[in-house]
This record gives sequence, structure tokens and C-alpha cells, in this order.
Amino acid sequence: MTHTAKLKEIAYVFLKLGCFAFGGPAVHIALMEDEIVTRRKWMTREHFLDLIGATNLIPGPNSTEMTMHCGHERAGAKGLFVAGISFILPATIITGILAYLFVTYGSLPQIQPFVKGIQPAVLAIIASAILKLGMKAVKSWVLGVLGGLLLIATYFGVNEVLALLLGGILGACYFYLKAKTTGTARSVIVPFGILWLSSQVTIKASSMKIFWIFLKVGSILYGSGYVLFAYLDAELVAKGLLLRSELIDAIGMGQLTPGPILSTATFIGYQMNGVSGAIAATAGIFLPSFLFVWILNPLIPKMRSSKILQYFLDSVNVAAVAVMLAVLIKMSHDTLIDGSSILIALLSAVIVFRFKKVSVLWVILLGSILGYVFSLI
Repeated sequence: MTHTAKLKEIAYVFLKLGCFAFGGPAVHIALMEDEIVTRRKWMTREHFLDLIGATNLIPGPNSTEMTMHCGHERAGAKGLFVAGISFILPATIITGILAYLFVTYGSLPQIQPFVKGIQPAVLAIIASAILKLGMKAVKSWVLGVLGGLLLIATYFGVNEVLALLLGGILGACYFYLKAKTTGTARSVIVPFGILWLSSQVTIKASSMKIFWIFLKVGSILYGSGYVLFAYLDAELVAKGLLLRSELIDAIGMGQLTPGPILSTATFIGYQMNGVSGAIAATAGIFLPSFLFVWILNPLIPKMRSSKILQYFLDSVNVAAVAVMLAVLIKMSHDTLIDGSSILIALLSAVIVFRFKKVSVLWVILLGSILGYVFSLI
């Protein structure tokens, strides 16, 4: 396949995922695993796990950065940018349209029944991905125990990033001491461009100021995309740039649109300064991720060649699966609240685990239709 053909393939795959990837980072990664590893075989499941582990160690939206890693693996730096933009584009366009409708008419389209049907369906998709990734990640009983401990810790409130780092460090120390390896590990330094200019320099152009605010947030955002709202409350609401009620409206957008939850920035930018504000906020929130992944991706094979970093990465991979499982359990508690949601989840599980050749995108579509049908009963 020519380089141009690969770029077209990348654009198609991630535009499709960007249009149907409801449900948050865990769902996005599950969809990518199915599309990239299982169906198209762009990389091994082990390397996919390495990318997840490495992505969790840098700021930014994890699932969006995973699309960039996958694009880079397929077609280099150009593939990175094509994948990221293709995945982000549907969510930002949909969010921008909804922002216009909301600001103009003061209400949101009534699509909640469809979303209610999608939520239980994606639980089965996440479970399938966790099972497949877990079988690769748990290479020994020690890693299994480590994963179990981190699952419990994450479920009971330990910060996800802290759990990943702690798991990586504990695992690396254990295996390093067990192997009695001598010699020094090569350092891997990922520069973090934490940008505080917007808080120190007065910028007259409203959209430029919006850009700097979201660029700063995108540069320091760790953990789940939901952490974004705490940052925005401090950066916008506390400084009188946005009402808290407007921020809550934006949070609603993040739940109702496919793709990365950070497309919420598009909605907020439109609230603050129309189309130019939406563009500025979107560019600012996502730009750091492109830069971080561009720097990090070539270093991952070097991380594998270092013994101590190999132990660290293996442990982080197990931790990432444990965190996904903790998220799945919490999502199940919040989602499976009535008979219809439980039935949709069970039907989706049967399709995902029994009929493995059926695309998970059809599972999402079926869930949305059933959600609407049950809302009429």
C-alpha cells in the first residue's frame, strides 16, 4: 500500500470512529483495539498496550492521543496528524452545531433516549477489550496480583494517574531486584510545555485569549477527560469569564456527542466568542497532544530496549487494564439502573462475545435504537 493510500485509510478509520465513539476514553480505546489490532492488524496487541501505557504518562486526552499513536505507527508523522484531526473533527463539528442551536434557541435536541441506549451497549465493548488486553498484559502471577491491587485502589478512589505511576514503579522495582540487574537505565525525558502566559499577559483579542487559556489547560491536563471541568471551573468560572451554569451546559454536550469529551471546549469557545472562539478553544485544547505524541512515539521502542523501563512499561500496562476495569465497574453501577438498560447490556454482550466478526459500531447502533424504542414503552 502506498503512503498516500495509508493516509486515506487512516482518515477513513478515524473519521468513522470519531462519528460513533460514544462513551468516553475506555470505549474509544476498546473501539480502536477492535478496529486497529483485531481487524486491520496494524500492530500487535502487545505494542498497542505499550502505547496505552506510554500515553497515560503524558498530559492530554488519552484516547485522542492513542489515535495519534496509531496513525504514527501506520504512516509516520503525517499519519499522526491525519489520525488525530480525523478523530477530533466529527465531535467538534457536531458540538459546534449544537452550540449554535443552544445559544440561538436555548435548548438542546432531544436525543437523550438514544444516548441512554448506547451507554449499556458500550459496557460489553469495554469488557471485551479489557479481556483481550488483560490476557496480553498479565504475563505472570506477580503482574496479576499487582493489577488486582491497583483495581481495588482505583475503585476506591485512588487517582488514575497516581495508580499508573505507582504500579509502574512498584513493578519495575520488584522485577529489577529479582533479576539483580546491574547497570543504569537510560533516562527518557518528555518535555512538558506548561504555558502560563495567559495568566500573566493581558491579551486584547478575545479569541486569542481563549486560545491561550485552553492551550494551558491542554498542556497540564492529566487523567480522565472529566478532570477538564475542574480546570475550566478554575480558569473560566472563578475568573468571571463564564457562568457556572454555562459550564454545566457544556458538560452536557460532552456527554451527548461522540469522540473526545474535550470537544466540550468547542461549545465553551462558541459561548464565549462565537465561531472564532470555538475554533480558538478547539485548537488550544488539542494542540499540546499532537506535540507530546510526536515527541514520545519514537521513544517507545527505546523504552522497550531498556530492561528497567521494560519492567516499568509491563507494570504500567497491567495498571492501565486495572484502571479500565475499575472504570467499567463504576460505569456499570451508574448505567445498569433498570430492566431496559440491563437487557441492552446483555444483548450487546452476546453479540460482542459470541459473534466476534460483527463490528462493534453495529452494537452501538443497535443500542441506540433499543434505547429509543424502550423510551416509547
